[in-house]
Amino acid sequence: MRRPRRRRRRRRDSVGPEPDHLVVMVHGIVGSAADWKFGAEQFEKLLSDKVIVHRSNRNMYKLTLDGVDVMGERLAQEIVEETNKRPQIRKISFVAHSVGGLVARYAIGRLYRPPKQTSQSSQNLNNTNKGTIHGLEAVNFITVASPHLGSRGNKQVPFLFGFTAIETFASYIIHLIFGKTGKHLFLTDNDDGKPPLLLRMVDDWGGVQFMSALKVFKRRVAYSNVGHDHIVGWRTSSIRRNSELPKWTDSGSKIYPHIVYEELSKAETMNQCTDVADVDSCMLEERLLRGLKLVSWEKVDVSFHNSKVRSAAHSVIQVSLCPSKPCSFICCVQTESILFTRSFLLT
Repeated sequence: MRRPRRRRRRRRDSVGPEPDHLVVMVHGIVGSAADWKFGAEQFEKLLSDKVIVHRSNRNMYKLTLDGVDVMGERLAQEIVEETNKRPQIRKISFVAHSVGGLVARYAIGRLYRPPKQTSQSSQNLNNTNKGTIHGLEAVNFITVASPHLGSRGNKQVPFLFGFTAIETFASYIIHLIFGKTGKHLFLTDNDDGKPPLLLRMVDDWGGVQFMSALKVFKRRVAYSNVGHDHIVGWRTSSIRRNSELPKWTDSGSKIYPHIVYEELSKAETMNQCTDVADVDSCMLEERLLRGLKLVSWEKVDVSFHNSKVRSAAHSVIQVSLCPSKPCSFICCVQTESILFTRSFLLT
């Protein structure tokens, strides 16, 4: 007796449009592309038909000690090559962890293209003419526990316990451990008499449009640990003064239990400190704050104080291994919905 033939599935005559939104994920110091493996997989699971996720791989391990600027140049070149391979790409977003947030900020400054020149009449009719990132529409710029204000200053690196003497000593020897990147983080670099790199990056400086690039993104988000992050302090990762740190309470959310505070920080215009040597009236940290506050930020504060892995908060906020299965702060274990995608703009 003949077995009934199995019907072959017909090949689809038409395939939907390829994703045109590139999401670049950037790891932190002494890290690798593998650090974002789980996060990228979850991202693709939810938005596979909308985005292409690329985990940066040009600045791994010891290469992360070469300096924020050198890493930023490599990342910029990597993005150029990736977009050249995928001509359908029209939009770009970044998700960056720790020092990767600074590297991404440098890279977008190098890739920024100013808006096309138009006549005054046409500009009045179409005021949507904006700059781009390598010709791509800039959508989301998301940082996770990134030291935007550097690591210099009281309690910016929590494991130094806030002792001024230890923090000062660390600034002198940090380059022995973390190379040029350490100098950039502690703002001790002064190449050719220039201001520290992080200070240059809160302005359009030396032909690199750092802030113009940051402004063109539709949204900027800073995720921060309120505590138990021994590497990056709450103040520097959330771009706040000490007096601006909010009081928080445990989250009542079952979906996002670790989020304890959220706010939209609108753009602020303040007088800039023009005298680099005037540290008494305007400290370096204040100048960094004033520059970064020229654009709006969504700020999301996170706490793992009730978690068994709270001592590893700096890594947990990105990706970790939970007792039952891989999980991360960006992924709710119960629903496997990525936190970054809950308000992730696609257009």
